[in-house]
Amino acid sequence: MRIVAIVARILLGLTFTIFGANGFLFFIPAPPIPGLAGDFMHAVFASHYLWLISGAQVIAGILLLIDRYVPVALILLAAMLANIWTFHLTMLHGGFPGPIVATILWIIVAVSERRVFAPLLGPRSLAV
Repeated sequence: MRIVAIVARILLGLTFTIFGANGFLFFIPAPPIPGLAGDFMHAVFASHYLWLISGAQVIAGILLLIDRYVPVALILLAAMLANIWTFHLTMLHGGFPGPIVATILWIIVAVSERRVFAPLLGPRSLAV
């Protein structure tokens, strides 16, 4: 199981590092997006909000690749994945293989780090 978690961590890190860097360098061409999804993406580009999204993806991806602060990277990517799923479910109906694979990889890595998250899932706070 440990090897599966390492492979999942590296694949997830590569995925978000590459797609995050694409938000700055635009080396992966994207076809025009129709409708509401296209309007939303235009607003993300025009407002430079894409820089924040891409920056968080690159940071989280690099943290996963260097195996440092993995729980922090997982928290950042949980928010990213929630937004990716919301975008695909509400505006761009389709393109689900990417989010499905990323979510499966995220779950594998998160399960391997469950000891770190266990106190957060308790019924009471550990703070005194």
